[in-house]
Amino acid sequence: MHEKANRLINEKSPYLLQHAYNPVDWYPWGEEAFAKAKAEDKPIFLSIGYSTCHWCHVMGRESFEDEETAEVLNDTFVCIKVDREERPDIDSVYMSVCQMMTGSGGWPLTIIMTGDKKPFFAATYLPKQSMGGKLGVIDLSLKMRKLWEENRSEILSAASSVSNKLKELNPKNSEKDIGENEIKNAFSEFSYIFDDEYGGFGSSPKFPSPHSLMFLLRYYKFYNDKLALKMVEKTLNKMANGG
Repeated sequence: MHEKANRLINEKSPYLLQHAYNPVDWYPWGEEAFAKAKAEDKPIFLSIGYSTCHWCHVMGRESFEDEETAEVLNDTFVCIKVDREERPDIDSVYMSVCQMMTGSGGWPLTIIMTGDKKPFFAATYLPKQSMGGKLGVIDLSLKMRKLWEENRSEILSAASSVSNKLKELNPKNSEKDIGENEIKNAFSEFSYIFDDEYGGFGSSPKFPSPHSLMFLLRYYKFYNDKLALKMVEKTLNKMANGG
């Protein structure tokens, strides 16, 4: 355990307190963190999880308790930890970002964004080191540092694009109902990222997404498309038979 506590030591959330002695210089969600990011001209590394999340503990043990990884994170970002059970509002926004950018979501939720809260990278669990085609925390941090220093305009353009798309997806900002084209496009996206061998969507690690399965069941009922039912049944059978 790291000897010196970070700012999470003053929080009430059990999940945040679990990370209070990480060598990562965690900030709770708040204006202090965003002001620091702007003052030091750094992007934000946002990690969202909860106390009983298996992969949250794995990533915490591999990366956030590790001195080498923490040094890279602290040098590159202002790091923020959020308990999704304490702040479901924040979790909901950035889970939508992750699903929009990657086609899937889960916890721990990893978001990299500008100091004015515009995200440009999203993922779930990340290992310390890159492996099996999956980018690790250290390599990701170094890559983002290089992009931030050398291709800032590219990052800001991507961040603005993501923020604009997120506003379009927000029903409060939408002036029209979702039409058949949007529904069929969503189904096509699910079909494209469906794992035909193991069920679920996207690559591992995967997390249950009840709303996705409900969408597919409604799609099957309305359009009688057998593929929609197959994706649901395959996913649920694989979960029931072993996770």
